Amino acid sequence: MPVLSVNVDHVATLRQARMGIEPEPVTAAYMAELAGATGIIVHLREDRRHIQDRDVELIKQTCNTRLHLEMAATKEMQGIALKTDPEFVCLVPEKREELTTEGGLNCIGREQELSDYLAPLHEKGIRSSLFIDADPKQIESARAIGTEYIEIHTGHFADAKEINARNAELEKIIQGIKLAQGIGLKVNLGHGLNYRNILAFKDVPGIKEYSIGHAIMAKAIYVGLDRAVRDMVETIRTFSD
Repeated sequence: MPVLSVNVDHVATLRQARMGIEPEPVTAAYMAELAGATGIIVHLREDRRHIQDRDVELIKQTCNTRLHLEMAATKEMQGIALKTDPEFVCLVPEKREELTTEGGLNCIGREQELSDYLAPLHEKGIRSSLFIDADPKQIESARAIGTEYIEIHTGHFADAKEINARNAELEKIIQGIKLAQGIGLKVNLGHGLNYRNILAFKDVPGIKEYSIGHAIMAKAIYVGLDRAVRDMVETIRTFSD
């Protein structure tokens, strides 16, 4: 059965809006776990616009499930990952001017570079994932890099306004999942998924994990974080394995 990992970046975004101490993403991570999340995701950006170094350290110390650290493939982030020792790292593209991650990481032509980058993490027992678009060439590159997982970027599907465009993006993702599975990669999905559009994947087998943050935190404003996480966990429990 696929599982849910909850991204708590938006809790930190709200805290940083006032540069204060509330709300606390560490508390949010703990509550998400109690509500059934099987992993906690944080994206430590180079500009530290939301999650801070202390958040990563404290969540790692208190996390009862798995910490997924999203990060750019920089020397600084590699050092932080080696020091913090999360269960997973996910390499993502990063641009300072973007509001949120806009697309998948380009792996083509970077196979040796990214393989070398991940090597010390793998040696320490940290699992890796690459956040990529459902492009066959990117998926083949991910296998060459030696990562265990990929997380397919679902943002283009989630953002599509017209039904034919959405169906076309959905089909790309489904074909990408099949290709990845066929060459030995494990597949997660994430970006822009919510309580409605995630139902498109109900009967798609082989998805290991859904990475969701914004939709859960938005619903939590109205119903509370416990209910918001539980509702998503229950939805995912009905999905194909």
